Amino acid sequence: MSRIGKAPIAVPAGVTVKVDENNHTVTVKGPKGELTQAYNPELGVKVEDGHVIVTRPSDDREHRAQHGLYRALFHNMVVGVSEGYRKEMELVGVGYRATATGQVLELSLGFSHAIYIKLPPEVKVEAKSERNKNPLIILESDDKQLLGQVCAKIRSLRKPEPYKGKGIKFVGEIIRRKSGKSAGAK
Repeated sequence: MSRIGKAPIAVPAGVTVKVDENNHTVTVKGPKGELTQAYNPELGVKVEDGHVIVTRPSDDREHRAQHGLYRALFHNMVVGVSEGYRKEMELVGVGYRATATGQVLELSLGFSHAIYIKLPPEVKVEAKSERNKNPLIILESDDKQLLGQVCAKIRSLRKPEPYKGKGIKFVGEIIRRKSGKSAGAK
């Protein structure tokens, strides 16, 4: 039995979960927004006593995998519309800058030109620059998948390199550092 799949999802106050069995979708609505997720019609999803319960028809490998997957997706939706998700990214490098204007993020990452990224309307962006500190990009959304995808896209523009640690990294992320070629030549 899937340990994640069989755990019920508690629905907090102010959040409504609606299961549409005809279209096989779950809609979660809360103070931060509304999210919809389609699910495998073979699985059973029901709302009882303020909890969402996901059941599977058999112990097939595919059913076991999807049992835990959809339970995790529904849990992320409930947390997203009630609390929201937040990611902070740090720009490490001389002359690296970030400015946010509406839904457009402008990045100066040491290239000959600035990079402009138009973000989806579900993602709120904020850029902070303080003296003697690395610039920060703060992203917030109710959709965990979309937020992770946007962060991965921003990070892919200049990944942290292992020698000096320059690049775009998450706040609190530890970069494995390498010593230069002078340290190993003996």
